[in-house]
Amino acid sequence: MRLDKYLKVSRIIKRRTVAKEACDGGRVTINGKVAKAGAEVKEGDIMEIRFGNRLGRYEITSIQEVVRKENAAEMYRVLEESPEIAAERGE
Repeated sequence: MRLDKYLKVSRIIKRRTVAKEACDGGRVTINGKVAKAGAEVKEGDIMEIRFGNRLGRYEITSIQEVVRKENAAEMYRVLEESPEIAAERGE
């Protein structure tokens, strides 16, 4: 699955256009390498997203084309998150 679509489907980023901009702006890495929006993701990949001074690190646990909002968090495991990111997601 494309990285930008995964970010949207998993609801880590709410809109695919915002996810594409983040990827193309060099703010997303997969396994330590800067990733473009079209990069393929797979289970077990470690993804890191930077927004300003905020940081989120996630392990991809499943790939699904369609997922209900309440089940989206099951697609990844949070390894590290800035407090601001957790608050935005309601945690």
